[in-house]
Amino acid sequence: MNQAHISLQNLCYAYEEGAPLAVDSVSLDIRRGEFVALLGHNGSGKSTIAKLLNGLYTPTSGKVLVSGMDTADDRNTWEIRKRCGMVFQNPDNQIVATVVREDVAFGLENLGVPSERMPRLIDDALRAVNMLEFADRAPHLLSGGQKQRIAIAGILAMQPEAIVLDEATAMLDPSGRQEVLETALRLNRERGVTVVWITHFMEEAARASRVAVMYKGSLVMDGSPREIFSQVEKIRRFRLDVPPMTRLSAMLRERGVGLRADILTAEEMLEEVRALAHKA
Repeated sequence: MNQAHISLQNLCYAYEEGAPLAVDSVSLDIRRGEFVALLGHNGSGKSTIAKLLNGLYTPTSGKVLVSGMDTADDRNTWEIRKRCGMVFQNPDNQIVATVVREDVAFGLENLGVPSERMPRLIDDALRAVNMLEFADRAPHLLSGGQKQRIAIAGILAMQPEAIVLDEATAMLDPSGRQEVLETALRLNRERGVTVVWITHFMEEAARASRVAVMYKGSLVMDGSPREIFSQVEKIRRFRLDVPPMTRLSAMLRERGVGLRADILTAEEMLEEVRALAHKA
């Protein structure tokens, strides 16, 4: 088994002294190269965890370790943020330059990367998100999905080992959401980047290798997408739903149709329906 890349150890966080815990006694190990979807209703603590992973917040108690480094140790802060990149909900908040190439260079400049190394790193990062052809464009002319991919490229240029995406598709249309999700999946699959994908879209979480569910600050479910989403009634108790095809499968099974309980995608539903038709 791979060593934990990111480790949350009895993690607690309160926004101010005496306030209720926004994150309450959460323990979670994320292995190197995993794609973990973190789910939860608004106020469940998932975005707070995102900021704790990157060292933007430090724990009230417990620990967060990134590649073995404690986020509460100020000596580790810069290295942790280099190794564990953060992509936020609104790409406009991360774009700082008037030309795409210059925007991707921003993080490298802050790291003190020699200027002669930058063009290759920038081109590699833009190529990884399929945006190299837009290198000399103005970011404000791009679509929301394209802007978010530029934000990801800016993180990738710094060659992180992990990326945390906090509701990175929430402000995008379906096409833009798909662009960004496929980009993250490809980086995970082809480059081995550890991905923490925080979302409220169940169909996105279904594409992860693992799903963790937060509720009122606590970790309440952890398993594969099939394990989690086949428990329809349980996940609904945590004010969440299941992917559309899983929901449809549950409705049809209630009406006596012999479908599997763990269908996640339209492709799987089609296969099941074809199999039933063949048996009939």
